[in-house]
Amino acid sequence: MAESKNNVITHGLSGKLGDLIVFRNRNGKTIVANKPRARTGNMSEAQKEHVNQFQEAVLYGKSVMVDPAMKAVYEPTVDEGLTVYNVAIADFFHAPEIKKIDVSRYTGKTGSIIKVEATDDFKVKEVSVGIFNADGSEVEHGSALLSANGIDWIYTVTTENTSLAGDKIVVQASDLPGHTTLGEKVL
Repeated sequence: MAESKNNVITHGLSGKLGDLIVFRNRNGKTIVANKPRARTGNMSEAQKEHVNQFQEAVLYGKSVMVDPAMKAVYEPTVDEGLTVYNVAIADFFHAPEIKKIDVSRYTGKTGSIIKVEATDDFKVKEVSVGIFNADGSEVEHGSALLSANGIDWIYTVTTENTSLAGDKIVVQASDLPGHTTLGEKVL
């Protein structure tokens, strides 16, 4: 792929020239590339799945571009050579990650704390925590609050729980495109 700089003949060209080359414009520069080749053969199931995911990512990117509030969220992170659309599509492909569920300060008493370390390539939108007894019955659930460091989410317990043995803490982290990741820790 070649890049044309300050060439009065090719400046601003876009489209296909014969069956040989394609001109594209990106950030005020004209890019010259070989004509894309048509796919030969059948796609594997994994390739079909990736094509479907990419189509969903494109729809998400387009939805961000028409929503001024969402566009404003992504704009500050756009590097040179990229657009909000590019950043939104990249974000779509990365679900949040729950790195750690810290129950060292969870005593079962009201006001005790469960700390969750959750990250995403762009932004974790929400973290929720559920506490379940060993028999599967729910003790409580609710939203955690983001701490000042921007990584740890703090859940403050609101219901007394006297029997902790075998209890399960279930954490769900979600990002802006709506992907969720589950994590759990058994006491």
